[in-house]
Amino acid sequence: MGTAVTLVKDSPPQVPAERPARPAVVKRRGRRENLAGYLFMSPWIAGFLLLTAGPMVASLYFAFTDYNLFNSPKWIGLDNFTKMFDDPRWQKSVEVTAKYVIIGTPLKLLLALGVALLLAQSRRGQAFYRAAFYAPSLIGASVSVGFVWRALFSDDAVVDTAQTFLGFHTGGWVGDADWVLYSLVALTVWQFGAPMVIFLAGLKQVPRELYEAAEVDGAGPFRRFWNITLPVISPVLFFNVLLETIHSFQIFGSAYVVSNGYCGPADATLVYTCYLYQKGFKEAQMGFASAMAWMLLLAVALVTAVLFWSQKRWVHYEEDAR
Repeated sequence: MGTAVTLVKDSPPQVPAERPARPAVVKRRGRRENLAGYLFMSPWIAGFLLLTAGPMVASLYFAFTDYNLFNSPKWIGLDNFTKMFDDPRWQKSVEVTAKYVIIGTPLKLLLALGVALLLAQSRRGQAFYRAAFYAPSLIGASVSVGFVWRALFSDDAVVDTAQTFLGFHTGGWVGDADWVLYSLVALTVWQFGAPMVIFLAGLKQVPRELYEAAEVDGAGPFRRFWNITLPVISPVLFFNVLLETIHSFQIFGSAYVVSNGYCGPADATLVYTCYLYQKGFKEAQMGFASAMAWMLLLAVALVTAVLFWSQKRWVHYEEDAR
């Protein structure tokens, strides 16, 4: 008889279970990681404290003082704010800024949306047109463009010659108190490239199936735009309205350069920040200027709050449709 052989299946090698790290070790490791993170963030933190938070706290203190940059601040309470409302030039700056925001922001957004609708369609040279329309947003805030704009709207310049040819005899806009603000509006409208790019991104998210279904139902272009395009891109529209409104409140460089530093003629371009600059650095009333800056911050915060409150009625998010 043969010898019986018993086959024994080899069992896999047992891997010793990894011991969980002790709490003290985990704590030390977390501290080292946090320390490394803070070290990498330290340049930004230092810049924020020295260049943003520090000046903001200082300006809040100066807003309640009489400070002329040469003598020590003297606490005067709310006198700067009460004097502000009695200042006719401050009231003029508020009026000019509000007019600029109300006229310039909607025109800029309308042009940006219109061009975005055209560029959203497939056509030859699309990339070139997008870059060409976006370029003014990159250079529009420069001082050199301000000088060019002032030259274009001066007497006997290009704009004056063109409107005379068309039968309008208004002269140069820069020297006319009734028209100079509209030259600033034209400058900000010309820089419609940034909101245009954002609108383009929003238009790419509109489902094509919605347009196809609307065409089957016999909806025309205007109805498709009103009932499909606008509701779908309403979050993008809200973002652009919010961003451009805040940006319009902060206008300074173009008004200062076009008016040759005088914010005129007859205070026609005396936007809020221009008057703030005059009070703070030309008249050395830094306390009054600080109070003006905080009033501007409160005004922008109020407008922002109103926009966020109103979005419930006209902004449609994807989550709301589910």
